[in-house]
Amino acid sequence: MSELVTPALEQLAEAPIPTRFGLFSLKVFRWDDPHAHPALSKEHCALVMGELRGRRNVPVRVHSECLTSEVFGSLKCDCREQLERAQAEIAKRGFGAVLYLRQEGRGIGLANKVRAYALQAEGADTVAANEQLHLPVDARTYDVAAAMLRELGVESVEIMTNNPAKVDSLKRLGIVIERRLPVLVPATPFSAGYLETKRRLMQHELPSTSATPPEPEKQGQKRSLAS
Repeated sequence: MSELVTPALEQLAEAPIPTRFGLFSLKVFRWDDPHAHPALSKEHCALVMGELRGRRNVPVRVHSECLTSEVFGSLKCDCREQLERAQAEIAKRGFGAVLYLRQEGRGIGLANKVRAYALQAEGADTVAANEQLHLPVDARTYDVAAAMLRELGVESVEIMTNNPAKVDSLKRLGIVIERRLPVLVPATPFSAGYLETKRRLMQHELPSTSATPPEPEKQGQKRSLAS
């Protein structure tokens, strides 16, 4: 029988990062998990404000990387807005953390995410596109997030998410969650289908967008503009 290998968390670097929301400390961690999906990077970040060791009710956003939205300004999802709202909430309170996990495309990697986008441009929604590629709808794991919270000494969190599955996963990993804080971003004509799919098929706690359908197709866009 092979020996069970426990992933190791190692802090690689730390520096103050001034942002338009306030001064944070950026901590970079390495996560050596031999069982992780090969598309996932081993370096993850914690954007921290204030001293968190021994604190309860710490506002925390466990956020998965989204290059298309956060760097290129894609309007197909609400990832960038959720990240920024989390930073603003932490700055308002003066303490908290954003755990930035390198899990692009809900864990399938950037290339597969863009392949899914191509199928969405032909009319598939975000769930159907992954299924057509024979990929999981959501391949993310949160072991590294739990490990980072323990390393930061956080006693309990107020988790900023609309995804009950994320809450359940963190609880199973031993994280004490005091409450869930919704991060609601108004739907746009480009993100409405994506948000509605997450609400209907992925059980995210979001308001229905079905009453405000997307605008007519523009510049060759197909039926679905969801990410």
